[in-house]
Amino acid sequence: MSSRKKVLLKVIILGDSGVGKTSLMNQYVNKKFSASYKATIGADFLTREVLVDDRQVTMQLWDTAGQERFQSLGVAFYRGADCCVLVYDVNNAKSFEALDSWRDEFLIQASPRDPANFPFVVLGNKIDVEESKRVISNKRALTFCQSKGDIPHFETSAKEAINIDQAFEIIARNALAQEQAEEYSGDFDDPINIHIDNDREGCAC
Repeated sequence: MSSRKKVLLKVIILGDSGVGKTSLMNQYVNKKFSASYKATIGADFLTREVLVDDRQVTMQLWDTAGQERFQSLGVAFYRGADCCVLVYDVNNAKSFEALDSWRDEFLIQASPRDPANFPFVVLGNKIDVEESKRVISNKRALTFCQSKGDIPHFETSAKEAINIDQAFEIIARNALAQEQAEEYSGDFDDPINIHIDNDREGCAC
């Protein structure tokens, strides 16, 4: 029996309003899709137990409001994240162009220990919509991801459950690696105080 402690992975999902963040979460956690749209107010989360390399982990997926008035959710919301998922709609150029600002906002608010290597994953959602309405090509998205340090990229459909499990498997794997790296580096945060007592009685031979 393994006595390893249970791991909680905090994953933040960011992107413009209407790109399908809530739908992606619901499809992954509950295997459900709702065609009716209701904007997320503030933030909400769902959890799912998953197995990553024989390690049982709990993924805590945080869904955020994309509307401008809710974007500043505060440092406490972002802190402690193990992975950040950036979502855009392949049929909406503005949502793709906003990825940079969402990424910057996250890095400012979360203040990760090693921002250059913090794990992001980009999801281009709504690929079920007819091809003629598509405005962001896979090539353009891959170019963006490569320019940001080879961020993993998946094209998804929350409606048709396309690439959902595959994307979240990578999200979980990268989040676990980040959590373990943070745990390891945290062991060296506190200075080691070495106190030598020179007043001990003894023979100076």
